[in-house]
Formats: sequence, structure tokens, C-alpha cells
Amino acid sequence: ASPAVALPVFPLFMDLPLLTGAEVPHAPHVAATASPWPGPVGVWSAGSANGFSLNQQLDMPAVMGVTQTPMVANPAALWDRGEALRVKLSVGVLSSAPIADVLNGTNLAVIGDSTVENWEVFQFVEAQLVAPKTYDLRLRLRGQAGSDGVMPQVWPVGSYFLLMDSAVPQIELGSAARGLLRSYRIGQADLGYGDGQVVSASKAFSGIGLRPYSVAHLRAEGSAGGEIDLRWIRRTRVEGDSWLGLDVPLGEEEELYQVQVLAGESVVRQEMVALPRFTYSAVMQAADGVGAGFDLTVAQLSSRFGAGPAKRVSFA
Repeated sequence: ASPAVALPVFPLFMDLPLLTGAEVPHAPHVAATASPWPGPVGVWSAGSANGFSLNQQLDMPAVMGVTQTPMVANPAALWDRGEALRVKLSVGVLSSAPIADVLNGTNLAVIGDSTVENWEVFQFVEAQLVAPKTYDLRLRLRGQAGSDGVMPQVWPVGSYFLLMDSAVPQIELGSAARGLLRSYRIGQADLGYGDGQVVSASKAFSGIGLRPYSVAHLRAEGSAGGEIDLRWIRRTRVEGDSWLGLDVPLGEEEELYQVQVLAGESVVRQEMVALPRFTYSAVMQAADGVGAGFDLTVAQLSSRFGAGPAKRVSFA
């Protein structure tokens, strides 16, 4: 039964990459928690401060918590066997899973700083209860769904943890509303969006499900004439795990990359190339005025999103 007094909930809005492939690519996810849970929670949205309508209803609290230990960066696609990530939950429970189940999508979670886009997707095999509502998570798969491109050097203590299950749906957002600031209200569904305990938020979403992955295996080779040859491997955000085809799908309207030459943090050259290679000739280097100490970056481009995360190689 719902409590007699309405309780405020704590919501999180997350603009995430495609996790299963069945999502709407540009639509964000929403989650909420409260203790005790007040019953169904409504998420109302509007294009301005007026005209709110029910967008989504959350029938159960999300398994959400805060980290008690840091989690340092680890290469994607390799098991992270480092120190346990300790998480204290507000509500809910976590459980261990067989490795085969994890490889098939079980125990999918995100860690972030509560901003809309800054989230890493990861999975875990072991969840050990070490104190009330507190778990140590070990044997992790990091940077899932292309989030390795935005993984920081360390997620500090106090980062938010969220288990991605049926309690974390997407909200409805038209593709034309991408990037536009919209108003949201979150609160007890049967009391409406005008209740005094409703939480208000204004959010804009880029549509991270449309963001290209960072390229793989970026390498540079020099020649006697001073040329630098860059090579890399394309990745895809769509159906990239299948072994049935000859190559992974492109996932974009066309294959296109942005190559930048950086002197410090200043862009001195920018080129668009359609193949996964680029030659930075001695003539280009002279024209750009670079000597010792410059960087080359490569990012895949999307006509709908723009540049994905860039990979970088440095030259001392």
C-alpha cells in the first residue's frame, strides 16, 4: 500500500549506447528510487514549463547505489580482475552469475557521475554481500557497448551505480527533440505532477545510441622520408557481436572518419577520409608547422550524431 504521505524520489536520466539493439537509439533511460517506495512513480514531460503529460510510469524502484571504493580503468573485452568495486545500494539486491550468462547479457550495469552522458556500461560475475545492502563486485567486463571510448582513468568513490534491468525503461522522445532542453517532473503517479513532493528537472539528450564507437587498433608507422602512416580498424554500434557475416555492419550511412592534428590542444589540421588509413606527409607537417610534440587523433563520423570518441597517438 502507498504511504499516507507522499515521498520524494531520486531520479536518474541516462543517455546510453545501444545495449541490446532493440532500443530506440536516440531515447534516454530513466530510473528512480526511494525508501520506502511510494508505489508507481510517474515521469511527466513537456517542451516548456507548461503542458506536462505522462511520459513513463515506473512500477518498481531501480537497483541503485553509490560506490564505496574507486574503480580504475581497464581494457575493454578483457576480464577486469582488479580490486573489488564496493557498492552500497539504497534498495534491491545483487547476485552472482555464471560467466556464460554474463557473456549473454546478465548483470549489466552502468557507473557514472549522474550527468546525462557520462556513463560506462559494464558487467560483473561475482557479487558478494559484505555488509547490509553492500556488495563487492568482482570479475568485471568493462567499457561495454562502446563506452570504453569515454571510460575515465578512475571512477571515484561516490560514483553512481545502477543495475540495468526492467526497472530502467526508456522515455519517449521524438527524434526531432534530440538536443533540445525539455522539462520533466517525477513523483508519485496517483498524486500528479503538481504535487509538492514532485522532483523537477530540465534535460537535453544527444542520442548516445547513435554515437559511433571509437576505432580499434590505431597504429602509426614512420618512413625514411618523414611520412607517418596511420591505420586502424572500424567498429560498429549495430550487430557487432555476430560471427555469421563476412564483416560487421557499417551501422552508418557512409564510412567516414575525422583525422585531426593537434599541437597541444590546438587543431592545426583536420581531414575527412573514407578509408581506415591516412598518410601525414612531410609536406603537410611542414605546412602545419609541427615539429616534435604533436598528436594525431581519429574518430568515426555519423551523419546524424557527428564524431564519436577519438583515439589518439602521440609523437614526442
